[in-house]
Amino acid sequence: MASLPIVSSGTESPAPPRRRAAEKIRDAARDLFYSHGIRAVGVDEIVQNAGVTKPSLYRAFGSKDDLAAAYLCDYQEEFWRRFEMTADRHPDNVRAQVLDYFSGLADRASRAEYRGCGLTNAVVEYPDRAHPVRQVAGSLKEEVRQRLTVMSQAMNARDPALLADGLLLLMEGTYIAAQIFGPGGPAGNVAILARQVIDANCPPDQD
Repeated sequence: MASLPIVSSGTESPAPPRRRAAEKIRDAARDLFYSHGIRAVGVDEIVQNAGVTKPSLYRAFGSKDDLAAAYLCDYQEEFWRRFEMTADRHPDNVRAQVLDYFSGLADRASRAEYRGCGLTNAVVEYPDRAHPVRQVAGSLKEEVRQRLTVMSQAMNARDPALLADGLLLLMEGTYIAAQIFGPGGPAGNVAILARQVIDANCPPDQD
């Protein structure tokens, strides 16, 4: 028996699912928290910008503090992605990776809309070390310090912990100086300073 020809039904492929409410809330919260600070932004403003209802926020995150913690973790993931991109561009050359990161930081910190580091801003907003938002921010900052120590060891620094702290202080100073002075301020020189600090603490790069 001859097979019947296959005829298109003419129906279209199903449309992609609408973005989940939790994703909309995270995106709206990230923009608002970074631009205005966590404490200054209320739940009503978040759900309005996300285009969802207030119960949707509490179903997804439980509380504003939980949403703030999620924002900080998302922010830190973006930070690490920048680090990994430098590793992709400079495989097997840790010094070049660190300097590449600071070069990008100098560029970002020279933009008028730059608001520093979301984690640093959260620490300033929440001075109580027992507050859950402060604890999340502090824990993530400690991860950065540890990563810089490992990278300083890879650069054969005379004192890896000291170099790591020096680089961390350059980062943190840039986050604040950029907000104080704006474009054209000292934050734009952080890559030059990072190179000088590394050169003063490490043997010459052989790569």
